[in-house]
Formats: sequence, structure tokens, C-alpha cells
Amino acid sequence: MATFLLKTEPTAYSYDDLEREGRTGWTGVRNATAQIHLRKIALGDQLFIYHSVKEKQIVGIAKALSGPVPDETDSTGKYIKVDIAPVKKLKKPITLAEFKEAGLGHFDLVRMSRLSVMPVPDDVLTWIQARI
Repeated sequence: MATFLLKTEPTAYSYDDLEREGRTGWTGVRNATAQIHLRKIALGDQLFIYHSVKEKQIVGIAKALSGPVPDETDSTGKYIKVDIAPVKKLKKPITLAEFKEAGLGHFDLVRMSRLSVMPVPDDVLTWIQARI
């Protein structure tokens, strides 16, 4: 099982929205690199939900309910989505500042601030798991 981080602007769609709805399609991803990562997500993969913009923190854990399927919000037919469900909200969010302070500058979250979907390397996963 792989682990990925999905970024969202909480004013557009928050982890609380995901909990309230119970599931959603992770649609609207148009960045080519993010699409490459999204295509690697498989049923059951662990997903960290990160609130971007003002919050800049991991706020919850979700799971993939599907692998990549066509994104119905894309009229061109070239983009995909995955279906996800909430697992748990973090009691204490993990901030971007904490990643930087821990020397995890190699993680795409720190290196590529605009990337919305990214794999979580094993060392970063171990570091996150120690905090949740």
C-alpha cells in the first residue's frame, strides 16, 4: 500500500466537508505532474489531506476507494480522478513549518509548493506516523 498527500484549499473543499459527505471524487486536478501521481493511487492507499493557502497543514487521513477513473468534470476526457473516503481527523495537525524544521526539504510538499498530489516517501511517512 502506498501513501500520498492531497492538497486542497479548505475554503473550496475541506476535510470537514469530506467527513460530512462520507466520500468524494478527487476531481479537478489538471497539473501534469499531479496527474501522474494521481494515476498511481490504488484502491486502499492511504491519503493525507493537506489544507493549503493560509493553514498549510495536514489535517486528516483518508483512503482511496478506487484507483484512477475518468474525471467527469473534464470535458476533454484526458484527466482522471480517484474516489476517497475519510478515515480520521488529526487531533493535532502537522504544519508545513514542522516539515521544514525537521529537515524534510526533499519532500515535494516543501520543494514544490504548488503541486497538489504527491507520493509520501517512506522516511517522511515514518516521521508523520510518529506524530499522529
